[in-house]
Amino acid sequence: MNAPAVQRPGPADTPLSPEAHSNQPRQLVLLGAGMAHLQLLHTLARKPLPEVQVTLVAEETQVVHPAMGPGLVGGDYQQEDCTIPLEPLVRRAGIRWLQQQPVSLDAAQQTLTLGDGSSQHYEWLSINAAPAHHSEQLEQTIPGAGKFGLCVYPLETWAQRWQGVSELAAKKALRVAVIGDHPVVLELALAVQQRLPSCVVTVLMLPSPAGTAGTTRLLQQLKAQRITVLHDTALQIDAGAVHLGCGAQLACDVPLLALQHLPHAWLATSGLALNADGQAGTDGYLRSSSHPQVWIANGDSESLLRNLQAVARGARLPATARQPEAGIQLLFGGSQQAVMAWGRYSATGRAWHWLKDWWDRRQLRRYTM
Repeated sequence: MNAPAVQRPGPADTPLSPEAHSNQPRQLVLLGAGMAHLQLLHTLARKPLPEVQVTLVAEETQVVHPAMGPGLVGGDYQQEDCTIPLEPLVRRAGIRWLQQQPVSLDAAQQTLTLGDGSSQHYEWLSINAAPAHHSEQLEQTIPGAGKFGLCVYPLETWAQRWQGVSELAAKKALRVAVIGDHPVVLELALAVQQRLPSCVVTVLMLPSPAGTAGTTRLLQQLKAQRITVLHDTALQIDAGAVHLGCGAQLACDVPLLALQHLPHAWLATSGLALNADGQAGTDGYLRSSSHPQVWIANGDSESLLRNLQAVARGARLPATARQPEAGIQLLFGGSQQAVMAWGRYSATGRAWHWLKDWWDRRQLRRYTM
């Protein structure tokens, strides 16, 4: 389902008048098909935003549920078991869908340029895009990563990339390094070990400033599976080795890249205020710290929806941003087990694996039925 992008002229930093709104709906652009945006589409099907034209910009046609990603890597699920098609969600929400990649963002002019050369103006922009894994960008971050590394993301094409590794692992034991910048790398390492039990798996991730109860349990699972965890950085990847920040080399046949915090290339020239990691800085309401028309969505879709509803009505945002309450976490634990974490408490077992599978499939049905 494609629709031509439309550029609307007008001052970028001047709000539209009520008279202008009566003639043409205000434009909300959702950039990316992350889970916060999918949850937003699910809600918009029941509660549309008044007098707002919503446009989704996403090239992919389906999305793997992130919670089921480690299970997909570990072989618990086939691709179709954990995939959310976008077309039914878009149709039920009654929005426009531009199947394009963003090329550039001009925050001053409130304009997004797309891969086909068209442009899309917005009153509000919400960014919730998948991790950026492009060979050129990977090479700039870790020399050799684009040539020798195998990207975990996007999960939607994981099966195609993994087939060659599975065939090679059937012939000899491989040394696999799972390189990441987010705790999900621990789940992915357990998934790789489950899928390839004869291989030697090592985790390479940045030190965590504050480990959670779930992370602590996952580390125990990794230790039980004889998976080594190195808290270090990858400086370079060669054929057969990963060069570490400490000066040592890690022997490696398959470097798996599971980097979640790589900034998108179009952010650098967007005009948005960026933090030290090259990501857009935000305030307490999920807005860009320099351009309040831009929202940086995360997993807290309820706050995103509440804030967007407020601005659509012309209402003020709450004086204090509401923080999401911490609930129960269910994490992939390998070997038909899962980790449950709630606050300072955690547990591991097959019962939690059953509960996680039931819950993930239940959540998936919200978007596919």
